[in-house]
Amino acid sequence: MNRFQEKVTFIWGLADLLRGDYKQSEYGSVILPFTVLRRLSGQPNASGIVFADLARTPDKISRYLAGFPADVRNIFEGFRFTEQVARLRRAGLLSLLLERFREIDLQPESVSNHEMGYIFEELIRKFSEQSGETAGEHFTPREVIQLMVRLVFGDNSGDGKSLYDPACGTGGMLSAAEEYLRAEHAGSRLEVYGQELNPESFAIGKADALLRGHDAGNIVLGNSFLDDGFERFLTLFF
Repeated sequence: MNRFQEKVTFIWGLADLLRGDYKQSEYGSVILPFTVLRRLSGQPNASGIVFADLARTPDKISRYLAGFPADVRNIFEGFRFTEQVARLRRAGLLSLLLERFREIDLQPESVSNHEMGYIFEELIRKFSEQSGETAGEHFTPREVIQLMVRLVFGDNSGDGKSLYDPACGTGGMLSAAEEYLRAEHAGSRLEVYGQELNPESFAIGKADALLRGHDAGNIVLGNSFLDDGFERFLTLFF
């Protein structure tokens, strides 16, 4: 399963396991964090537990999550993943879902950050549409993003520069801006920062940044007007 669309189709299909126990609008709250979990399953985990063993011993999943760094745990907290795990266990679905996610290889050695970003973005779009949310609540139109990026950077490649979105939602504008610049200037590297008020949108945006190879600490939770998560950067300029 090497092609991008095949991976999206496989993961999207796993949502069918939730049918009857979850509403369609809730599928993304389960499948998206599990996708992140599978991506990170090859990283060293302080718990000493291996992802492959979780299907047989699902009760260890809380210890497994606790073995990740704080920035990663923060993502699962935003997803309220502990609540979802408890709900899946009551429905008899936890072991099954863990076992099925073992079937897809999302390790960085097999799937680049660039491709993983596309996979996650497509899943976000599909689940957003399925939940009945309007596109404008989650996605700034690509043509609008491209115009904004051109106005900000002009003919500059953006390499070595940063972009900040104070209400980043699921991170779509940041990821799309990066993709646009990369398409215009191969090899360019844009550092992205964002802040979001809604915990689940924040979790998705932070996960998206992490899966694309960015510093997950650059995406923070909170109200940009009342509690600026990047106030510390002011000392660099004043």
